[in-house]
Amino acid sequence: MLSSRVTATISSTTTTTFLFSNAKILSKKFPYISNPLYNSAKSIKWNCKKSRMESTASSFVTKASAQPLTNPGELIDSVETFIFDCDGVIWKGDKLIDGVPETLDLLREKGKKLVFVTNNSTKSRKQYGKKFETLGLSVSEEEIFASSFAAAAYLKSIDFPKDKKVYIVGEEGILKELDLAGIQHLGGPEDGDKKIELKPGYMMEQDKDVGAVVVGFDRYFNYHKIQYATLCIRENPGCLFIATNRDAVTHLTDAQEWAGGGSMVGAILGSTKREPLVVGKPSTFMMDYVANEFNIQKSQICMVGDRLDTDILFGQNGGCKTLLVLSGVTSLSMLQDPKNSIQPDFYANKISDFLSIKATAV
Repeated sequence: MLSSRVTATISSTTTTTFLFSNAKILSKKFPYISNPLYNSAKSIKWNCKKSRMESTASSFVTKASAQPLTNPGELIDSVETFIFDCDGVIWKGDKLIDGVPETLDLLREKGKKLVFVTNNSTKSRKQYGKKFETLGLSVSEEEIFASSFAAAAYLKSIDFPKDKKVYIVGEEGILKELDLAGIQHLGGPEDGDKKIELKPGYMMEQDKDVGAVVVGFDRYFNYHKIQYATLCIRENPGCLFIATNRDAVTHLTDAQEWAGGGSMVGAILGSTKREPLVVGKPSTFMMDYVANEFNIQKSQICMVGDRLDTDILFGQNGGCKTLLVLSGVTSLSMLQDPKNSIQPDFYANKISDFLSIKATAV
């Protein structure tokens, strides 16, 4: 079954001369990654064969409705690599979803490469490695790609100037990844307790050397951060507005859904009237990075996730096969809603449905 194809167009809405307009690509490994701010007067268009960032204007061409996964063995044999979302697929909050260890063991036994991609930016790759270990899963740091890492990797790919800084609206994961990338930063958790006294004549001043604002999920979000980020984006010439993701909800516990990173991004979008550049899913930046890092053909990848507008769209944008699991955000009724235009190739209750091939063999 052919994956849905998406064409996204991003049009710049400002005539500001961006300070990164002449930036060259740092790594020769990613010649297809262009600076989306190269020329503010131009439109940048990606198709499924090229790297693209998320746009608010997308068109979907759906060939067929998703099919239930009745023959998992056939899907497993048809690809070399499985990319898994984490929250809602591998775990919910800090609770492992039933059958995950046995499923990952089965796929490894069959020689499949496993990669784990998460939009959650609160942890670095190293910290996520510890979470996998705590849950009893053997996953190497090299197999993990978080949106915190994607933000740092993107800034490196556009040769973010060494004398510029990043203001962080987010948590420790972004700080750690920027540190590893050698990028100066301020903000983050240390601004969580800052308050503003709105007295006559008071003005907040921002660091004029901030060249990018990175916004991720932030449990310590406050008005100080909104105003500081707004001033940087609005008043510092060429300042980038980068979002790790725009997820509406997340699973902080397994008991209910909680407001996601999209709520923090939305607040700053509202005050700046600027659309962010999104480096997490469904932008294909991480897909392109993973494919090149492991020398994987995208047609040989199956993306497994619980969200239609991030995970499944991420896989479709990259030209991969897609499997939706109903163990997280998306329900069967949501998938089959006539208003839903994003259809994966297959759907299953959870990834342990793969284990049915063992039962069949017996």
